[in-house]
Amino acid sequence: MMKHFGFSIIFTIVCLAISAYWGLNHGPNAGIQAMITALSITAILAVMEVSLSFDNAVVNASVLRNWDPFWKMIFLTVGILVAVFGMRLIFPIVIVAVTADMGMIDVVKMALNDPKNYSDRLIAHHAEIAAFGGAFLLLVFLNFFLDDGKDTHWFKWLERRLTNLANVPAMSVFIALVALLIMAANVEESKKMIVMMAGIWGIVVYIGVQVLSHLLGGEPEVDENGNAVGHDANGAPTGIIKAGIGGFIYLEVLDASFSFDGVIGAFAITSDVVIIMLGLAIGAMFVRSMTIYLVDKGTLEAFIYLEHGAHYAIGALAFIMLVSGTGVHVPELVTGLIGVALIVWAVFASIRYNKYIEKSS
Repeated sequence: MMKHFGFSIIFTIVCLAISAYWGLNHGPNAGIQAMITALSITAILAVMEVSLSFDNAVVNASVLRNWDPFWKMIFLTVGILVAVFGMRLIFPIVIVAVTADMGMIDVVKMALNDPKNYSDRLIAHHAEIAAFGGAFLLLVFLNFFLDDGKDTHWFKWLERRLTNLANVPAMSVFIALVALLIMAANVEESKKMIVMMAGIWGIVVYIGVQVLSHLLGGEPEVDENGNAVGHDANGAPTGIIKAGIGGFIYLEVLDASFSFDGVIGAFAITSDVVIIMLGLAIGAMFVRSMTIYLVDKGTLEAFIYLEHGAHYAIGALAFIMLVSGTGVHVPELVTGLIGVALIVWAVFASIRYNKYIEKSS
């Protein structure tokens, strides 16, 4: 256990120490009480991020399980830097800088010195962010179930019908576009076009990553133990680097889509950018650790419906993001609990299935 979560625990201690120092010494109410508040909010944000992104860890594991150790290392190093600093800190600053026509340095100063104004500017663009992330996650959900090669079904009455729809060309894109049209029809007039464009970009990015993976060579060949087989003229495993690049980009965009909801939701709890980054960073680190744990322990193979549960949770999150973009507020607690409930349900369903197979054999 410590092998997988040891670094995340150390990282958490460091982040909590920084949070305590920040509360003790920063702001007009600096002091012991502010330090306790900062620590509490950091912990709440970390738990919220894990609950919102547990399904992300399962889907990450389904992609990572056949990866080369090198790309797993890249995912845990470069990937975590992108996830923590890129999506939880830099990306929100970029959004405010572009939309407010301000320099990055000015936005950073605003975030530190006038966090309320910064959070208001970011939340003002929640509809566009929700459209992009919702469209991307909706395609992740749809393309898992709209697969005519998929023969393992959890809810058979539903999933068999979805599998049949896979024969219709571009069905997932059709459904995603219809969802975007419904969303755009329910936002204020001035935002209809920009929301629609943001959602279309979510679809374009999803398809673009698939195209890139295909052009770069697809998935590497693996043996029964999950190790790469086949080598090129230079002796390097075939398909590893090519598939790794496409898969790495896919996982980073997937993580970004999950983080949008967490970042926006965090501002409902606090407007302190430093505390938000620390809390979400702790959560993101534990999601990475859970991903590698699930891969190394073969959890997806042991719990046959776990991947199904994660994709249902992703579908629920996509729906919630699209609805929230129209102005309907869905509490982050509800979003997180739905994901956790579906994952737990899938685990128990898998255990029942395994017992049934044991009795039958």
